[in-house]
Amino acid sequence: PHKPLILHSDNGSPMKAATFLEKLYDLGITPSYSRPRVSNDNAFAESAFKTLKYRPGFPADGFATLAEAQDWVQQFTEWYNHEHRHSALRYVTPSQRHNGEAKGILTQRREVFEAAKQRHPERWSGEIRKLSLPDVVHLNPERDPVPQAAGF
Repeated sequence: PHKPLILHSDNGSPMKAATFLEKLYDLGITPSYSRPRVSNDNAFAESAFKTLKYRPGFPADGFATLAEAQDWVQQFTEWYNHEHRHSALRYVTPSQRHNGEAKGILTQRREVFEAAKQRHPERWSGEIRKLSLPDVVHLNPERDPVPQAAGF
């Protein structure tokens, strides 16, 4: 009850329209956009919004009922967690990562790549792709500070 209300959104023009923003401020709601490392912003939510909006089957004309919207989001969540292979997770699903299956999948994938490289070395210009899981996945990782040139 004592925390400010924040509406997380993308940088789309409807979300930045002056009348919409004025109404948000009138209601005491703070808008947030894709701004890395800003304390009242949520890059994870905004990344999910983009994935959701570009998912095949996203209704361009909206939903007829609240129940229809809830059903669509439930199906999206199931797909996202159990079918969608994430590049940051080396193309395994979040559920495979969380339930411990990912290491076995990536070990098997490495064996397939190594066998393919042995059979057709001419198709490979270097090593096989990295197939280990990262310890931590970030949407907006902190950057190392840029060193200043001497005398500046």
